[in-house]
Amino acid sequence: MCLGIPGQVVQMVDPAEYLASVDVSGVRRTISLRLVADEGVDVGDWVLVHVGFALSTIDAAEAAATLDQIKKLGQPYVDEMDAFMETEIV
Repeated sequence: MCLGIPGQVVQMVDPAEYLASVDVSGVRRTISLRLVADEGVDVGDWVLVHVGFALSTIDAAEAAATLDQIKKLGQPYVDEMDAFMETEIV
């Protein structure tokens, strides 16, 4: 199962290359913001992340609700976090 998981942008790593560090449930990874570049993402914003790419921007309430629901899925959440921990755009 492929899930997008909410992550909060904590640092702009390389703005010229659209790279940012996001925090997902305490795990930080560098991801690409290129797909949402037109939305003006900045530190503190929430994005929906899948395999190292932000797919869309979401607000904090949607991020919290989505994380809550994804965690209730059990193993698919664990699998998605495992995939997130293995994925980093460098």
